[in-house]
Amino acid sequence: MDAATQAERIRNALPEGGLFDGHAWRIATEPFQLEAKFVRELESLGRVLLQFYRAADLLYRHSVAGKQPAWVAEWLDQGKPQSLLDWQRHAGFKTTLPRILRPDILLTENGWHITELDSVPGGIGLTAWLNETYSKHADVLGGARGMVDGFAGIFTGDGSVHVMVSEESATYRPEMEWLCEQAGERFAVRDTGFNEFSGGDAAYRFFELFDLKNVSAHAALFEKATAKQVQLTPPPKAHLEEKMLFALFGNRNLRDFWRRELGGKFMRQLEKVIPQTWLVDPTPLPPHAAVPGLDITDWRQLGELSQKDRQLVLKLSGFNERAWGARSVRLGNDLSQADWAAAVAEAIAGFGDSPWILQRFEKPRRVHHEWFDFESGEARTMPGRVRLCPYYFVHGEDEVKLGGVLATVCPADKKIIHGMRDAILAPCATDD
Repeated sequence: MDAATQAERIRNALPEGGLFDGHAWRIATEPFQLEAKFVRELESLGRVLLQFYRAADLLYRHSVAGKQPAWVAEWLDQGKPQSLLDWQRHAGFKTTLPRILRPDILLTENGWHITELDSVPGGIGLTAWLNETYSKHADVLGGARGMVDGFAGIFTGDGSVHVMVSEESATYRPEMEWLCEQAGERFAVRDTGFNEFSGGDAAYRFFELFDLKNVSAHAALFEKATAKQVQLTPPPKAHLEEKMLFALFGNRNLRDFWRRELGGKFMRQLEKVIPQTWLVDPTPLPPHAAVPGLDITDWRQLGELSQKDRQLVLKLSGFNERAWGARSVRLGNDLSQADWAAAVAEAIAGFGDSPWILQRFEKPRRVHHEWFDFESGEARTMPGRVRLCPYYFVHGEDEVKLGGVLATVCPADKKIIHGMRDAILAPCATDD
């Protein structure tokens, strides 16, 4: 099949109304190819991430109980109302973890790195559609039904499954409606005022915890979940949605805890792929002390670094409407001295309410991928940089399935990689 025919077939397969409300992308002529060795690493990563979440949850609970340093929970609880803290500490949610895990992975000039984790990710329905559409002519990772079956499999029993989509997340409603249609008649998309649950039902929380004031049914839903009348995923645990978990992972004071809970093998795997990360905590240091890895004695000195020394990224940790979609990302070597200093000042001021993290920046390497330009009627090869989003689904207690991998290829001149009109979105396949 020639590129024009292939691209036209893919475009015509789009559901009426699209998959993202008001958003489009460049259509790839083929899946994005990944090396077989890397694919094997991705396939094993899900179990590692599940154990990381389990350990992070235990760390928080032990910090609250006084079995780990109090500052851990103090960091993670910043800016959150007491009502949410009460829910996330509720005994009914004690051992519950997210059942969809999605890391953001950059292919860099020095290997691959996980820049953050998302347990309430968009793109599930989109990736499911891409897998189904491209699988008609290619062997995509996860196969045609990997995403759909992976999503359906996180819910046990045979009750109805209600996908609760808020107004804040409305952009993703079309993809979730398509996903539910494929998953079967048990599944339906609901507004966040829906509260007609029956015993044995399940709910997928596709709304952010910072937005609870606009989710009228949340208290009733959480109450039913703690009473085990409704399965709920992900649980309302804001501490598991903070990017600062990477800063906790790299904190030397907690090293023994992580090694004990992860085991040596998983610990080493994560140390290779998690960039060095710090929480911007302006608490004064002793005169002889410095922030490890930065050689600064005061966070205000961060704003004085030269452009050469600013291979760093600032971004909000979580629980904020600007903490997703690259809205808060500030790339140090791409800003003027004045703008970088202003970003640092904002991050320092945010501590105590909306904390920021600082992360070592690894430059994404260049890739090339073909897309079809419908205006000119020809295939074009675009040089770009890619973000990979593997979707892992937790079935039962410990079974983790890779449902598919979404590649977002942005033009090479874009500094920050995220979904945009000029980006190519494609499923992934192995070159094996």
